[in-house]
Amino acid sequence: MPDVHAFLGASNSKQWLHCPPSRRLEEEFPNESSIYAEEGTFAHSLGEYKIRRYLQETVTRPESDTYDTEEIDEITDIYAEFVITVIERMKRNGCEPLVRVEERVDFSHIAPTGFGTADMLIVGRDEDGRGLMHIIDLKAGAGVFVDSDHNSQLSLYALGGLHEYGAIFPIEVVRMTIVQPRLDNISTFECVREELEEWGESIKPIAKLAYEGKGEQCPGDWCRFCRAKPVCRACAEEALALAREEFMDLDAEEASLSSSSENTMEGYERNPPVFKHPGLIPLSELIEILPSLSRIASWIETVYSFISAEAVSHGVPIPGYKVVEGRTKRIFTDTDAVVETAMQNGYTNLYKQQLITLTEFEKMMGKKRFNELLGGYVAKPPGKLTLVPESDPRPAVEPGSDFEYIPE
Repeated sequence: MPDVHAFLGASNSKQWLHCPPSRRLEEEFPNESSIYAEEGTFAHSLGEYKIRRYLQETVTRPESDTYDTEEIDEITDIYAEFVITVIERMKRNGCEPLVRVEERVDFSHIAPTGFGTADMLIVGRDEDGRGLMHIIDLKAGAGVFVDSDHNSQLSLYALGGLHEYGAIFPIEVVRMTIVQPRLDNISTFECVREELEEWGESIKPIAKLAYEGKGEQCPGDWCRFCRAKPVCRACAEEALALAREEFMDLDAEEASLSSSSENTMEGYERNPPVFKHPGLIPLSELIEILPSLSRIASWIETVYSFISAEAVSHGVPIPGYKVVEGRTKRIFTDTDAVVETAMQNGYTNLYKQQLITLTEFEKMMGKKRFNELLGGYVAKPPGKLTLVPESDPRPAVEPGSDFEYIPE
């Protein structure tokens, strides 16, 4: 999979469409990788390998000592099976589809220098015989729920696909699917070609502003991966304003400030903060401010991580703080020497026997035979209960509790 990123890319389009200057502001900060990005890259490579094998291409399975886990294997199985189902369905619709894996698409006619890599681009016919282009994108993470509905990343991939293949194939309908196995999220959005092209025309002025670094800074959830977020004044002002708006009585505080000249009590804070409702906050009010708390917490976490990195990686002194070594666990430096030395001295019980994993059983036997022999012994325990926005596609459950909720 090509490791290239456009200045106005599809993957960061939500950011530059909402906050056009952000891409130029980011240029001062290095684009550092993370373990989550590296895991995602490996997952995409493994998913690509599985699909190319289905297409009977000669490929080598990617390897990773760190990320080649049972969970990633299962995630990419779900993704590959969905892609294969789409291809086979198009074949049943009476056509041999055009299948492009990790297809680089160019949408620079919409956004200057714009291009990206679509995980899957498939062109064929739908159930009604209409020309269909299907864009499929794998999301290996679980931190952010991604919806396909009017998704700008997939829409730009689709515009790039239309630019490349729209004159060759009679494409009438565009489908865009997000496959996010860790959140049980497989969502598809469909629109007609004309609707997508109209949207592309509508964002051209915004893309021009973003390329030139102009326009208004606008904080929002699209700031999550912006490299300029820790030092963005708009984000800071919004977070502090949200905190003041939710908790402070601004009118009373202003009155306190106007009378500060009469306050002559030495040794005391002249203008203490005035809170809206002193005492305990009822649950109903906490629920109302929950979205604001998430935004404030995200900003605080980002700023703390940025300052920590400046101190740890660049030696910037932070008054009142110091850099220390964290706790670590002891490790063997030479496992072979450890085993040899222990056995020479009469210690032989050095290894634990462990059953192979469920996925390894399934691969060894094949899915059909596995279900016949061991399917009756397989159960999927319920996941840990967690609070998510209503837009999450997973069904709601009624959590049990040792405590009784008492309405106000």
